[in-house]
Amino acid sequence: LGPEARFLAGGTELLADLKQQRDHTPQVISLASLSELAEIRVEGDDLWIGAAAKLQDIAESPLVLERFPALPEAILKMAARQIRHRASIGGNFCGGVPSADTPPICIAGGASCEIAGPEGKRAVSAEAFFKGVRKVDLRGGEVLAAIRIPSQGSGSGACYQRFQLRRATALAVAGVAARVLLDGKKIREARLVLGAVAPVPLVAKSASEWLAGRPAVPGSFEEAGRMASAEARPISDLRGSDGFRRGLVETLTARALLDATARAR
Repeated sequence: LGPEARFLAGGTELLADLKQQRDHTPQVISLASLSELAEIRVEGDDLWIGAAAKLQDIAESPLVLERFPALPEAILKMAARQIRHRASIGGNFCGGVPSADTPPICIAGGASCEIAGPEGKRAVSAEAFFKGVRKVDLRGGEVLAAIRIPSQGSGSGACYQRFQLRRATALAVAGVAARVLLDGKKIREARLVLGAVAPVPLVAKSASEWLAGRPAVPGSFEEAGRMASAEARPISDLRGSDGFRRGLVETLTARALLDATARAR
């Protein structure tokens, strides 16, 4: 069927888009019978999460809670429980929506995307998977098969912070994912990923690199927040102005780093 068809897993975004005529795809191909795509397992040192795995199942998975608890934290901050029982992590990625909550924390954790298609399998970093608003790195006939998250190791911690205008189903106005690797009282390595403030999940490279070698104290986190705010590329819309979003990034970055550091310790 070529470009005349879309794959469907949970359908919480695609079906809504079809009903509201934001999407005019004439054919929908269900992935429901591909049980392997819903698995959650460990492969080698990686946490392997099938793209069709439901968000609530991921949030409650003992494997995920043990190996990367920041992902369940991000999931439980989004949507309502009923939606999380239907929505898949693959849909949250493949929609390419800037305010999606699972991509930033996965990118912070060094995740990669496993893609399957007519020419076999290939892997891309989760950061490179996103090409623009509602644009992702999937070629004709390809499907996102899994999200792979490497072992985080000892001395590391991660956290996702978001702000929305109301509780429950509201989209993120801004979000920040942080991962740190500590070396004693200093930060050996850090990665900050911003959500809802750029066309794609944005790695705040300058702020992340600046943190390396700095003391793991609130003053460092606050300065990193100011730097991350300057790197953001927000728009102004009915949920907030660009200036409001920059202020949120500054605050959320400091909070995420504080919590990630506490977990690393």
